Amino acid sequence: MCVGVPMRLKTIDYPVGVAEAEGVEMPVYLHLIPEGELAPGDWVLVHVGFALQKIQRQEAEETWALLKETLGYA
Repeated sequence: MCVGVPMRLKTIDYPVGVAEAEGVEMPVYLHLIPEGELAPGDWVLVHVGFALQKIQRQEAEETWALLKETLGYA
């Protein structure tokens, strides 16, 4: 099973950005999203270091709530 993790972009230097989730920062590759469609503060769904798509903040928060519940640290 593959899981995409919602992360918030902190900086962008296309085609790479720095994203943060739950206090963890990491580089994220933005190759799959056209340049100019993202800005710092946007939420993206990340899988194995690649941003797959832009998502809304509410969707990110709901996903994190479900992940925490599933992993037992809600």
